[in-house]
Amino acid sequence: MSGPVKVDTHIHLYPSREDGAWWKAGYEIWEYGKRAGVQFSDDTGTIEETGAALRRGGFDHGVVLNLFSADLFRQQYESTLPDVGGTGRARALAEFDATIGERYLAFNRWLMETLADVPTLSGFVAMDPWALPTERNVEHLREMAERGARGVKLHPVLQKFEASDPRMYPVYRACAETGLAVLSHTGPARGGESFAEVPAFAPVLAEFPGLTVVLAHLGGGKWRDTLAVARAFPNVAFDLCEIIEWIGAPHAPTAEELAALIRDIGPERVVLGSDYPWYEPAHSAELLLSLPVLSQAEKNAILGENAARLFGLPV
Repeated sequence: MSGPVKVDTHIHLYPSREDGAWWKAGYEIWEYGKRAGVQFSDDTGTIEETGAALRRGGFDHGVVLNLFSADLFRQQYESTLPDVGGTGRARALAEFDATIGERYLAFNRWLMETLADVPTLSGFVAMDPWALPTERNVEHLREMAERGARGVKLHPVLQKFEASDPRMYPVYRACAETGLAVLSHTGPARGGESFAEVPAFAPVLAEFPGLTVVLAHLGGGKWRDTLAVARAFPNVAFDLCEIIEWIGAPHAPTAEELAALIRDIGPERVVLGSDYPWYEPAHSAELLLSLPVLSQAEKNAILGENAARLFGLPV
């Protein structure tokens, strides 16, 4: 008898091991506080590694999320420049800045081309209000939908915009019209900005009640704010990636608190994600299965049934 459907809804993919290693090294995970024993993956997120990681965990499908931040792409590019004089470096960076929109478009097209022949992976493309004018972003979004994208990925903290930024409303409207989901990072910002705190999404949820929205990390280090929004907007869903790996940290829930939060939100509104290649999909699944209070049927739904329904995945 086959087991439950398993879907990892939160994966990051990189063109090379060098790219993946750079992004992992530069992304500080601070919001939960310090905790010994967190299990990180040694992988760097290439397409080959990703397939192997999903097979290790017995997963049927994975959702790959493109993350674009002009600032971080610029930093990565600068790290590759030879040790040239100040004028040469400045010229190279100016040329990079002038082509940021094209790089953004190419990044999303690379994802969809890479996944075109991989039926076990679905793609969510990056959406950045700073990279292109709003009308061009909407045009690009529709192109990506035609190429098979199933949603868009936002990271308001790294991208430095509010979820309710007026430039994003045409994007949300286009997502609703094309059936694309919106999955966004949630959690606090180092500077105290509310960019991606769960309550910051309330205006969007109120304006677009038919839009499929998944808020990642269950609010992260601000997880205590999540339930009020979940109760106010019964159509919003959540993923539990990363936060489940930090159970017991100073600013993370205990296993009992996390299970209670999931039960109060409604297990049918929660999906499993790993944030691979930071964490192993198999380990995140093990942690879910070890949570107290939740029934096996509820855990099975979170493992994959909910994601297949929300995103219309071919599993």
